[in-house]
Amino acid sequence: MISFPNLETKRLWLRQATQEDAEAVFAIFSDSNVTQFHDLDTFNHLNQAIGVIERRAKGFESGCGIRWGIARKSDNYLIGSCGFTWDKQANAAEVGYELASQFWRQGIMSEALRAILNYGFEIRGVQFVIAQIMLENMASRRLLESLGFQSQGILMERGFWKGEHHDLEQFMLMRNQLS
Repeated sequence: MISFPNLETKRLWLRQATQEDAEAVFAIFSDSNVTQFHDLDTFNHLNQAIGVIERRAKGFESGCGIRWGIARKSDNYLIGSCGFTWDKQANAAEVGYELASQFWRQGIMSEALRAILNYGFEIRGVQFVIAQIMLENMASRRLLESLGFQSQGILMERGFWKGEHHDLEQFMLMRNQLS
């Protein structure tokens, strides 16, 4: 079995979340500001966080994807996550991410995504990475554009969560376009 690839940036440790991180994961997903544009309901019980940690670990073990916990170097406390779902047939990946709202607008997600995009392109050798966001999520739009992602258009009713369909905008970053 492949060991989980820990990554390091100037301010962050990108590592696998463990059961010891359950309270931190719960704190992130119990904030309706974080889940507003997410395909998860706002958490109201710690067991939901434990379930997310377990599903992400199984996804890595099965080779379907990888999700790094984003931890501050200063105290190793988890403040978000980011990662990929692999499309092995297309040699591509889809990126996803979330960050505790008190850490928004500090360049943290940009720093984390640059590290994992480098991993995806350089280590895994993917040809391109896609991201799909809700149309109202302007912060994600700005983040993706700052990293060099380009809009591929709107996918009508592509997402379905929280009991309704959502139009999503798809963005793509080719291996040679990383800003």
